[in-house]
Amino acid sequence: MRLSHALKSLAAATLAMAAMLAAAQQPVLNLYSARHYQTDEALYANFTQATGIRINRIDGDDNGILSRLKSEGAASPADVVLLVDAARLWRAENDGLFQPVKSAVLAQRIPATLRSSDTGQGSAWYGFSTRARVIVYDKMRVQRADVDTYADLAAPVNKGRLCTRSGSHPYNVSLFGSMLERMGPEKTEAWLKGMVDNMARAPKGGDTDQIRAVAAGECAVAISNSYYVARLMRSNKPEDRAVIEKVGIVFPDQDGAGTHVNIAGGAVAKHAKHRDAAVKFLEYLASDEAQRYFAEGNNEWPAVTSVRTQNPALLALGDFKMEAVPVSAIGGHQAEVQRMLDRVGYR
Repeated sequence: MRLSHALKSLAAATLAMAAMLAAAQQPVLNLYSARHYQTDEALYANFTQATGIRINRIDGDDNGILSRLKSEGAASPADVVLLVDAARLWRAENDGLFQPVKSAVLAQRIPATLRSSDTGQGSAWYGFSTRARVIVYDKMRVQRADVDTYADLAAPVNKGRLCTRSGSHPYNVSLFGSMLERMGPEKTEAWLKGMVDNMARAPKGGDTDQIRAVAAGECAVAISNSYYVARLMRSNKPEDRAVIEKVGIVFPDQDGAGTHVNIAGGAVAKHAKHRDAAVKFLEYLASDEAQRYFAEGNNEWPAVTSVRTQNPALLALGDFKMEAVPVSAIGGHQAEVQRMLDRVGYR
């Protein structure tokens, strides 16, 4: 009996050792991700199933990830970096944290306006999903015609109606950078000052808080990323449904330059140890399968224009005209936008 038990223990130990050796030999990809969406888990699992490449993931916010990459330097294990704002991608590129990727797949599937400029060696980062910066308004208190452009946010008719999150939040900085690209510095600063003058209360909270504040009557006009709206639209909670019933949604500037669109995107880290796997992962994110995950799972529009979604909230929001401003151009305005925000008191 003792011999039999010993043999069983030895067999179990041998199997465990074999599993450890197999795991050690399996190709790996080290991912630093600012995407905190549970639905992305299936995305990563499917990539591993299709390629055999195991993903080791470290989560953090954009700033934390960029700080970590800088402090780790050449010793960083990161292979791929996923961030959720164009301005942060631009900053990381300019800080030398990415390496260019020349890929026929990515060049063909990701529009030029949704990736960094190609210097001849490829682009430093690529956008894989988009979200629009929309205007939310109280249907009982505000006429839609009074909020159909971004300029209207600063119009006298909306005095005391506006609420937003912090002006310095990346989602707003990217919108303001787009407006700076469109209007120039003088008009943009005047517009920002007009927004401050129209505030119903000091900026606070996130985008969902702004939508709820409109529904609650705390303010009458707000700005939000579209996927926050879509989440509430798809919610089964009665309180969320009640919020959506009270608000209207506008894609601004449809008769002009179009609605501002931001991206979530990815890049190969400067010191990637598994570059081939990293490029393969970025190309996977541009696949039809992955693009549908972005749409169905987190209510983002696919960056690949040929991919169609069946997400009921996105279908209900409908098609809209996007701005033509390249997201790579928006990032370069961060510092100037922040100085404007400081001057006009937009906290």
